[in-house]
Amino acid sequence: MRLCRFTHPSLPAPSYGWLEGDASVRPADESRLFSPDFAARALSQALPLGEVRLLAPVAPSKIVCVGRNYREHAAELGNEMPAEPLLFLKAPSSLVGHEDAIVLPLYSERVEHEGELAVVIGRRAKEITDDENPLDYVFGYTSLNDVTARDLQRKDKQFTRAKSFDTFCPVGPCVVTDIDPLDLRVETRVNGEVRQRGRTSEMAFAVPFLVRYVSRMMTLEAGDVISTGTPAGVGPLLDGDTVEVEVEGVGTLRNPVRASRS
Repeated sequence: MRLCRFTHPSLPAPSYGWLEGDASVRPADESRLFSPDFAARALSQALPLGEVRLLAPVAPSKIVCVGRNYREHAAELGNEMPAEPLLFLKAPSSLVGHEDAIVLPLYSERVEHEGELAVVIGRRAKEITDDENPLDYVFGYTSLNDVTARDLQRKDKQFTRAKSFDTFCPVGPCVVTDIDPLDLRVETRVNGEVRQRGRTSEMAFAVPFLVRYVSRMMTLEAGDVISTGTPAGVGPLLDGDTVEVEVEGVGTLRNPVRASRS
């Protein structure tokens, strides 16, 4: 199933549904959102994909990110690998969807892309035990661009401002269920040129470990997002660029880049 979130002139508010092929969207019963049988009940007939506007496929209460989870990326920034996952948060207000613009803020002179696999939680997870399978708490996976004002990150010595500007968290275009997250290709392209390419099997801390670990630090709610870190090859984004993040089995998240006009 490919979960999406969208707007349509016939619907009063942003709605959830699932993509049917590459041509239509089926609105769904949101009372079953993130449940295993979410796709079992349709509310209405399918809508042509060309008539809807895709949004970020989730509206999380929090976006938890993992820093330095690929050794080569840590090395390219001159950082040591952490002994345990390095967690930080991006503001939910930074969230945008597929084809939405990334806006370069006036306050930064160096904005960079970071393509990542993101995990979408399916039910409340708090202090997952060693006897439980953390993936039982996962609804699915999506593509995420952890856009970063690198100059501000270096200046501040922590991540909040550099990671949380409006539009700095593109996610989408959909959430895919029933894939194995342990060895997926993650690739970032700018204007068609490959900048980043790695595999999730190269992570220092794999997805199951991360879900369990984060659940012991904070309660995860259905729809929350864990972004799992970026491979080596991060680089600048400039006005007029188009950046794509493709995760194998998930799809390609595409966003134009433009300078702030104010």
